[in-house]
Amino acid sequence: MKKMEQLYEGKAKKVFKTDDENLYIVDYKDDATAFNGLKKGQIAGKGVVNNKMSNFLMQIMEKNGIPTHFVEEISDRETVVKRVEIVPLEVIIRNIAAGSFSKRFGVEEGKKLNCTTLEYCLKNDDLGDPMINDYQIIAIGAATKEDLDTIADLTFKVNDVLKDFMRNYLKDLNIDLIDFKIEFGKTPDGQIILADEISPDTCRLWDATTHEKLDKDRFRRDMGNVEEAYAEVFKRLGL
Repeated sequence: MKKMEQLYEGKAKKVFKTDDENLYIVDYKDDATAFNGLKKGQIAGKGVVNNKMSNFLMQIMEKNGIPTHFVEEISDRETVVKRVEIVPLEVIIRNIAAGSFSKRFGVEEGKKLNCTTLEYCLKNDDLGDPMINDYQIIAIGAATKEDLDTIADLTFKVNDVLKDFMRNYLKDLNIDLIDFKIEFGKTPDGQIILADEISPDTCRLWDATTHEKLDKDRFRRDMGNVEEAYAEVFKRLGL
């Protein structure tokens, strides 16, 4: 497969065309951003961790009946994915209060929620990725009701699969899934599938015993040992 012109460069990845119109190549970077790009830096080795971890978890999703964009990992940082049109929504699941949820609602960080919550943010850096509800999404044409029904159903399934994996797959994993952000895309034939990534960039992952943060919060909050946290997740997954 031939890597061709660059289509897009985001905060964490570059996307390239290939000689197959239905396939793209994603190239993961070490660049790190937070607070809608206001804080910038680099996390050495992050691109490798995010690429391999995301691909590993995408394949687990496929085995559990959740369609994804994953096709083939071709290098430590590069993966072939299906061409999709990204639905302009960040889809957020929260199992335990943390981050902006705790700040918005005055809930102590680390408190287990009475039920899993589902949130949407509009993918728009200029607007600061504002929260948006179902009615507003449909009103502005970001997605249809049918799209949202599919996205919600798949998102809760992703959460169930990830939590089950982290509890049962490896006895030494010992990681709690606090919350995560995922994105979906539409294939040319209209199917909604899981896209983007599942990584310490997009998930809050805490050590289940010590509650040590093993994710991008270490970068956001200037906690130090950022590379070590990513490497620790990588090691526990056996990648």
